[in-house]
Amino acid sequence: MQATRAQLEALLDAAERLLNAREVQMLTTEEWDALEHAVAACNEPPANERTETFTVDSSRALVRSVVPMKGEPYQHRCPEDAFEAVAHAVAEATSPFNLEDLRYAANIPWTQAAVAFAFLKERSVVVPAGGRSHAAAGATPYEDAMVEFHALREKGPSV
Repeated sequence: MQATRAQLEALLDAAERLLNAREVQMLTTEEWDALEHAVAACNEPPANERTETFTVDSSRALVRSVVPMKGEPYQHRCPEDAFEAVAHAVAEATSPFNLEDLRYAANIPWTQAAVAFAFLKERSVVVPAGGRSHAAAGATPYEDAMVEFHALREKGPSV
């Protein structure tokens, strides 16, 4: 798998911040989280090399299931309250944003933010706004996000 330029830039940025922090003996969870996220993004198969589905489980968590063409299938979860925090962050954004912006605004773990963001992109609640940036697709992104979440929850798991 070949990493994209954006993935490599994110990894380099996180590594540089980590090295700078280490130089002054200041390692924070944010630096470690950023590095973990950048490495995970580089390891994720491109969209055309995976099948991705979303469901809502019995605990009302949004579940992102990924089946790569090569490698092992995996799942990540985003609890409903974390999803709602991301939806609020999108609604409150006054300029284009990226995953990192949403993660910090929602104050949730990277994987939860990534699940919510991927779902919002799939359902066209957020749309590309140039580069890695995105913007709300409509005037009511919080409501749009919650409608999509609850519609998926009511649909239930595939049998």
